[in-house]
Amino acid sequence: MDLKHHRREYKRAILIENLLPELPFPLFNQWLQEALKEEKHDPTAMVLSTAGKDNIPSARMVLLKESSERGLVFFTNYLSHKGNDMEQNPHVSLLFFWPSLERQVRIEGIVQKIPAIESDTYFFSRPEESQITVWASQQSTRIPDRKVLEERYREFSEKFKGKTIPRPPYWGGYLVVPYRYEFWQGRENRLHDRIEYRLSDNRWTRGRLAP
Repeated sequence: MDLKHHRREYKRAILIENLLPELPFPLFNQWLQEALKEEKHDPTAMVLSTAGKDNIPSARMVLLKESSERGLVFFTNYLSHKGNDMEQNPHVSLLFFWPSLERQVRIEGIVQKIPAIESDTYFFSRPEESQITVWASQQSTRIPDRKVLEERYREFSEKFKGKTIPRPPYWGGYLVVPYRYEFWQGRENRLHDRIEYRLSDNRWTRGRLAP
């Protein structure tokens, strides 16, 4: 399959340094709000990249569930591949891609588990079917076939029928505390705008990167 000529020009917007905020979160929040309005599918989807002690990178899509000045929160199985990576190496990378807006945001930071009470609050807000799936799926482990998964789902559905489903101790939230943001705005002729915010000695600095 020849894809060399599959491309488009980016003409929607520009980034001008002196019109941007001094801190990265207000800009990220603005872009996220615009993505929520314009992206038709999964505007909160982000690529989470991790690496364990073996230094082999691994990436997957997860959903952003909270964004604030303290950082970005997502939820997963602590015993999954990514959970094991983050236990060994807390440095992670996040990537948002919003094609309708011709934008990307790259975020690098340190990850940590959120308090159990916060994980409980989110878990109990999920649909019952999603709560059962957390119990039924031993995430990232090999299974012989889909039938095993479906049988486990039926077993836990019966076990918790008519009951409050507790949050499993192996499932919960993570907070990514950023130390670097990069805002990418597509431009014509591949002369894209890239603005980097970097945290050093508790102070954010801002600068432009070559595309």
